[in-house]
Amino acid sequence: MNSTDKKQLDLDKRYIRMASIWAENSYCQRRKVGCLVVKGNMIISDGYNGTPSGFENVCEDENNVTKPYVLHAEANAITKIARSGNSSEGATMYVTASPCIECAKLIIQSGVRRVVYSEKYRLEDGINLLKRAGIEVCYLEMKE
Repeated sequence: MNSTDKKQLDLDKRYIRMASIWAENSYCQRRKVGCLVVKGNMIISDGYNGTPSGFENVCEDENNVTKPYVLHAEANAITKIARSGNSSEGATMYVTASPCIECAKLIIQSGVRRVVYSEKYRLEDGINLLKRAGIEVCYLEMKE
């Protein structure tokens, strides 16, 4: 591994750890997911899974099923960018769980060029769609 690759790996590890800390902001009980969008070594957006602004911070119903209007961390981060006037063109997204297919579509459309994730999900259709779109996808295992 050359020094450039080593430096990128060190940055990736740092940002994915920060995304996992950001996930702690989620009120969801079943799974807490965090996301950071980084461009030019600057965090331009962040997100975690939860309900839309103005809704009660309860993600699951009485049967512990996730409510249908809960936003994923990636969707929250991308919509924050849209509201800020920033651009995610060419950015890297760090997310603690592999993106679902719906989030993968948003990621593709947002111009993100690279996705780093640290937890595999049983379905890989989102990851496969990102790869098909030419987005670099990196799995980075988090060690406790």
